[in-house]
Amino acid sequence: QVNLLESGGGSVQVGGSLRLSCSVSGDTTRYNAMAWFRQAPGQAREGVASIYTPRGTPYYADSVKGRFTISRDNQNTLSLQMSSLNVHDSGIYYCAVGSFWTPPQALNAPRYLYWGQGTQVTVSS
Repeated sequence: QVNLLESGGGSVQVGGSLRLSCSVSGDTTRYNAMAWFRQAPGQAREGVASIYTPRGTPYYADSVKGRFTISRDNQNTLSLQMSSLNVHDSGIYYCAVGSFWTPPQALNAPRYLYWGQGTQVTVSS
């Protein structure tokens, strides 16, 4: 069993930055993929960034490439540094853990087995 808890969400103006964190507990040794997803009201959950944990290899959605950075700070913490935020970045952000990491499927939600409850990010103009 793996438990995930996101934090760091909030309200920010266009052009601002936020850093999200995901606290991970439980045995993750059999899983090699961690990721961030987001979901805006009325829209499907969208993969934002993922990381291949054995090597720290990241993979990003085109919409966030160059603005977001995913990192695994330690065995128990996954982070997402977000900068140059725009209104389209608003939504609930979730972290997830899975065992399949092959781009572009690395951003496919059904590939992930464990999910946090999410943290709200609101970007306003």
